[in-house]
Amino acid sequence: MEKITLKVNRMSCGRCLNPIEGSVGELQGIKLVKVHLETGNVDVEFDPAEVTLSSKRNN
Repeated sequence: MEKITLKVNRMSCGRCLNPIEGSVGELQGIKLVKVHLETGNVDVEFDPAEVTLSSKRNN
């Protein structure tokens, strides 16, 4: 397992927490998702053999 902390801009209320933790947490290979509203960070623990991170953005 690998751990990473992601920065999410404009995340400031509890309505953001459940959709992020729920949606990301349902992905295959994701073990843990923890949103920290006070810092705008999201901790993710994942299996790199099952899921990868991509910096590609779709506009």
